[in-house]
Amino acid sequence: MSRRSSPSRRRPPSAAVAREPSCPCGLPEAFEGCCGRFHRGEAAAPTAEALMRSRYSAFVRRDEAYLLRTWHPRTRPGRVDFDPGLRWTGLEILATGDGTAFHTAGTVTFRASFQGGALHERSRFERVDGAWVYVDGDFAD
Repeated sequence: MSRRSSPSRRRPPSAAVAREPSCPCGLPEAFEGCCGRFHRGEAAAPTAEALMRSRYSAFVRRDEAYLLRTWHPRTRPGRVDFDPGLRWTGLEILATGDGTAFHTAGTVTFRASFQGGALHERSRFERVDGAWVYVDGDFAD
């Protein structure tokens, strides 16, 4: 009995699709197309919530320049001190008030989790020269 052998058809190893992890802000898009465009100055955050998300990403990435640039001039500190031991683990937007293209002020209530705890804050935002900026916030329970 004769056995016909066909040449082995080897498939080239499939290239692993490199997937960037989702943005630190919690949205499924990769950082570069999500908050990264705001950090790079390619666009301004269109809403107070988008600014809040991008600022959270800036804390995760320790981007002091972006944080200072998006802080209201009357409340902006001279510098941002990052705790080297702090690891942010997630952002949850709990509520928003105003803060859209039709408003000049808005609020975002959020919970930012870190290893060992969470920060719960109601932040205030205003428009300065058409761009959303962080004013201040109150810690919530």
